[in-house]
Amino acid sequence: MIAEVGGESVEFTGERVAGAPLTWGQQSIWHSTRWLEDGDPYFNLPWVLPVHGRRDLKTVLSALGALLDRHESLRTTWEDTPGGPVQQVTGHGELRVEVVETAEAKPRQAAATVAAELAATGFDYARELPLRCSVVCDSAGRPGALAFALTHFAVDGWALDLLAAEWRALLTGRPLPAPLWHPLDQAAFEQGEGAARGARSLRYWREAMDRAPATLFGERKQEPERPRFVKVGMESAALAAAAEILAARWAVSTTSVLVAATAVLLGEMTGQRDIALQFIVGNRHDPRMRAMVGTAVQDGLFVLAIPDGHVADAARAAHASAMAAYRHAHYDPAEQRALRDEPGRPDLSAYFNDVRSFPGWPNRPRGHPAELTGRTRTFHAGAWDEVDASFFLSTGPATDTCQLYLLTDTARLSRAAAEAMLRAIETLLVTSVTRDVPLAGIGGLGIYEETR
Repeated sequence: MIAEVGGESVEFTGERVAGAPLTWGQQSIWHSTRWLEDGDPYFNLPWVLPVHGRRDLKTVLSALGALLDRHESLRTTWEDTPGGPVQQVTGHGELRVEVVETAEAKPRQAAATVAAELAATGFDYARELPLRCSVVCDSAGRPGALAFALTHFAVDGWALDLLAAEWRALLTGRPLPAPLWHPLDQAAFEQGEGAARGARSLRYWREAMDRAPATLFGERKQEPERPRFVKVGMESAALAAAAEILAARWAVSTTSVLVAATAVLLGEMTGQRDIALQFIVGNRHDPRMRAMVGTAVQDGLFVLAIPDGHVADAARAAHASAMAAYRHAHYDPAEQRALRDEPGRPDLSAYFNDVRSFPGWPNRPRGHPAELTGRTRTFHAGAWDEVDASFFLSTGPATDTCQLYLLTDTARLSRAAAEAMLRAIETLLVTSVTRDVPLAGIGGLGIYEETR
């Protein structure tokens, strides 16, 4: 049972009060919100911060205030104007924080429930601070965790990791160097010297789109399910083990191993020799952006010409293509949309997103991949009437097993076929650990027909 026991106000003060156009990362999200209903929570992020040590409420609230003071993105609003959307940094104010107690669950577990509740309602971007927060205490009234909802306009996954790294120091009162780069600075950079970088990225997109198929699934149509878009998941320690082994053997990343298997299977399923996927790219290559709390995520374009040879050859080719996609994912979104809207441009509704913070799965069980397949489970993960994607494969953040989630348009890939696709990725890579699998012989693994 979780009970509200009071509320507190956390005051904040910043050095800068200013407005600016949106950054390219913010613009990408702003455009996507245009097809959502007002108040839709799609771009909300539930998040939990543990309270380390035996801290009292005053100390916890002081540390939270320090986060707000330090990072302009946490005290920014976004508003549409006649001249286009703008961001506005607030210099001072207060955040209302609810205090709740849990008598049965542990504070961190209860905080996850509270965070989901906080994130269930969309933000008023023009009038509301971009975060909501509750302090979750144990039955003795001692803070154990903070539950947050944040809008994706303010943070991405990388930014959350930055905040978590600072949090422990702020709880102890240890001084930290002031952040040197904020979204306002990033917006100015993109309007000035960064424009040349964006132009290079768009030249890459033009060339890559010339190589992409007109549509991944061709004329493939079937009676859709209701709701039309379904999401299935898989947890596989076997896949984690196989991906790590193969990445080391082939001198590529585990991400490239996963995306190569995905592309190869899509090629088998659709008959396409060129596979195009949009990547969700963090865009943190610039050292200044690596330390910025904000959102920098944009789409990258991955195009793989499936080679002759073995799965290993596809993985090496996929790695090179992935690096090119990551390097060219920072651009003016309006110019990119204009490029994509040119006549004859391909349908780019298939996506891949690796959300992991680690390159592998450091806490996975040991053992040969084939011995771990009995632990694999698949499950239903959601359904929607409308989604702006026909195929969206993503990883999960777990460090002990490979989590894969596949959202599909059931007019092109049924729920059963989506689940079979996840199993096929596992089968292909686990098999590749013990023998070189020729790309021409994937149908012989007994997985091709399952994914049709």
